Order: sequence, then structure tokens, then C-alpha cells
Amino acid sequence: MSSTDTAPVQLLLGDEDFLVERATSSVVAAVRERAGGTEIPVTRVRAGEVTEAQLIELLSPSLFADERIVVVTDADEAGKEPAALIADVAGSIPEGITLVVAHSGGGRAKSMVAALKKVGAEVHDCASISRSSDRIAFVRNEFRSHGVRVGHDVSDRLIESIGSDLRELAAAAAQLVSDTAGKVDVAAVDRYYSGRPEVTGFEIADLAVGGDRAAALESLAWAAHHGVAHVLLADALAEAVHGIARARGIGRLDQYAAASELGMPPWRAKKVLGQAAGWNRESVAAALQVVATLNGEVKGQAADADFALQRAVGAVADLRPTRR
Repeated sequence: MSSTDTAPVQLLLGDEDFLVERATSSVVAAVRERAGGTEIPVTRVRAGEVTEAQLIELLSPSLFADERIVVVTDADEAGKEPAALIADVAGSIPEGITLVVAHSGGGRAKSMVAALKKVGAEVHDCASISRSSDRIAFVRNEFRSHGVRVGHDVSDRLIESIGSDLRELAAAAAQLVSDTAGKVDVAAVDRYYSGRPEVTGFEIADLAVGGDRAAALESLAWAAHHGVAHVLLADALAEAVHGIARARGIGRLDQYAAASELGMPPWRAKKVLGQAAGWNRESVAAALQVVATLNGEVKGQAADADFALQRAVGAVADLRPTRR
């Protein structure tokens, strides 16, 4: 974002913390550039906690129209009065004030999104990324932002090596560009990131959907010993199951046609098609329920996330109708 792009109202729409943080930093940097590089005061308030009186004070014009930035987080949780005030003030922001509103897109203050868009707020897409094709696109865009173009093979391998966390993927992309002077290929990814504990998340998932219960649980125990995040392991298992479900839904296609339908490189599409061949509709439906339950359990619903993972991995392996 350049200083000329900075609208007085900035709407960060979505619930991905990393993207929200990045967008906020980008806005702050742009406003500071517009002000000639001087330090600009930034005030951060949480919508569910700030009072109407505090907001009025923060968004009131100053005598000299000094530049300042007001960041309102968790706007979806705003009460009726603060939400109405934000929507009202956004239509006539005093000179010198940049209002940054972080909103998940839902919640009790959902109507605020439409109101901010109506007054011309600049929207930043900060939605969580769940589809593998979108995650691949994110990684490729990260490399592109550093002046490097990579293919699906590189982005896919980096995701397999790092996991699904956008913050780590962005950092890894930047580091690879720096360490290789921009010459990033699959070999470079393997050289710098092979052996990371997170890789076992995908290995565990492959073993589970392949029906190898003992090996999957053994790998899971190794990952737990090395402190791999529960969410990464759960995401890898869910992605494997969802990939099989999608592969079964596209019918009989070769790996190249399937790659287009599934949004993944041909070599990976071939792998997923092979995995899907060992599953039937009933077993896939049951596995989808398992990973859906696991998603909530590793995010705080389960008293013991380790046990929840063991149970889910074992259940998915047992659900595969045939064995290799």
C-alpha cells in the first residue's frame, strides 16, 4: 500500500490474525509515509470494551488536524451504541484521522460491514484460508511479493514442509528468497526445511488414510514428543480426508484433469486419487465427521488434545475399508 492509497477508513475483513496484523502494519506504514516519515500515534481499542464516550474522544477532530490512527479490533463484538457510532463517524472522518476497523464479517455487529463499505472504506481481505488451492496461491503470492515466481511444485512442497500456518509460510518464503538469492526450487525447500517436525503431520495423515493404524499412531507419538502443534496435526489429517472426499466427487479423471479440478499439482492429484481409490462413500462421510469433531477438540473443546488426536488418527485409519 502506498501513501496515496490510504483512505480515511480501512476495513480489515476476516478472522485470520496474521493477515489482520499485516494489514494493520501496512496501513500504519502508509500513513507515516504520507506524513513524511514522522512518528504517528496509534491508539488500539477493543470494540467490546471501549465505551461510546471513549470513541467520541478518539474520533474527534484536533485543533491542528494532526495525523493519528485509531485501530478498533474485534468490531464484530461491538455493542449497539459503539457500533452505531463507528458507522456514523466513518462517513465523515475528521481530517488527520485514519480509522482502522478489524471485523470478522460476522457477529452481532455484522451490519457494520455494509455500512463501512457504503462510505467508501478500503477493504483488506483477512479471511482465514482453509482450501489447499487458496493456501498454494497465498504462498505463490508471498514469493511474488519478493520478486520471485515459483510453480505449484515449490509452493506445495513448502506447505508440506511447514504446515498450514500462514505466518510461518510467509516467513519461510521470505527466508528462502534471501538465502537462495531468489533461486527457489523444490531442492532448495528440501535443503532448508527437510526434517522439520511439522512434516510428520502430513506423514501421519497419509498413514492414517492409508489404513496403517500402528504406523500412524507411532508417528503421532513422535510428533507429540517434538512439540508439534495440535492444530497443525489436526489440519493435516483434515486436509487429507477432505482431499479424498473431493477426489471421489470428481469421477474418473486422469491426474492432469484432476489437478485442475482439485487445485493442486498433478503429482499430488495422482497421490490423492490413489488414496481415494481405497475409500467408499460411507467411510469418507464418517471420516469427515471425525476430522470435523477433532477441529473443535484441538481448539479448546477437548480436555486432552493429545488423546483426541490419537482417537481421531486411529478412527480414520480404521475407517478405510481396504488395506494396502
